[in-house]
Amino acid sequence: MTAPSFQDKADILAQSLPYIRKYHGKTMVIKYGGNAMTDPALQAAFAQDVVLLKLVGIKPVVVHGGGPQIENALKRLGKTGSFIQGMRVTDAETMEVVQWVLGGEVQQDIVGLINQAGGKAVGLTGRDGGMIRARKLKMLDNQDPQIEYDIGQVGDIVSIDPSVVRALQDDEFIPVISPIGFGEDNESYNINADVVAAKLATILQAEKLMMLTNITGVLNKAGELLTELSARQIDALFADGTISGGMLPKISGALDAAKSGVKAVHIIDGRVAHVLLLEILTAQAFGTMIRSS
Repeated sequence: MTAPSFQDKADILAQSLPYIRKYHGKTMVIKYGGNAMTDPALQAAFAQDVVLLKLVGIKPVVVHGGGPQIENALKRLGKTGSFIQGMRVTDAETMEVVQWVLGGEVQQDIVGLINQAGGKAVGLTGRDGGMIRARKLKMLDNQDPQIEYDIGQVGDIVSIDPSVVRALQDDEFIPVISPIGFGEDNESYNINADVVAAKLATILQAEKLMMLTNITGVLNKAGELLTELSARQIDALFADGTISGGMLPKISGALDAAKSGVKAVHIIDGRVAHVLLLEILTAQAFGTMIRSS
């Protein structure tokens, strides 16, 4: 494969102009997770993408996960993580690990990468600015709603106050948010990062919600990529078990965001370097786009 010529490079840059113009001043919420968080080359590409988006006048907000990092920390303590319907069971000891890993180690790594790439990132948890108020999640069985699971300090979002995020955006900073909320009695809650990203995108009336995953997008049972999904199609994929496990909260949150005014929700492959720039600033479509109707 030959390298692109100078003219090719110029053409590529010129083709991004209408997208830069279209999205200038618009908010984009990016859920950052999966391999993109653990591969050094992909980490650097992600940070560069976020900084470039900010420099051309787009307002990125990063919400991160950290499942593998939490799992590694629990193993070092001799604990084994367990999941029910895609959600991590979080006892008091696990919650301490979650706060330390997400709000400390992972968040600060991302902040450092963005700053290294020339941006000005600021790390937040749901406690900062009273951003994410939560209560204990009532988890009902997907098949039998009479059955309720106790999954510990896992939170259901009560409300999001985005004022601290808006203040940072308006002052040229890039918010990096850990999905930890707080309750009425100042207790901490572990909240699914996909759910936080979707709710925050709705509250901020984001132009796009971008969800980086470890797959090419939503696949059917034959393993084929579904490039566009409506609410009705998603319901059918839930019913026949095509969408299950960890994809359940991701797709549910994405659909809620699409129904609540977020113009486009994209589930894209975080294993592709610079996938954010490719999706946002070119005509090439990546992954699965979710529509509300």
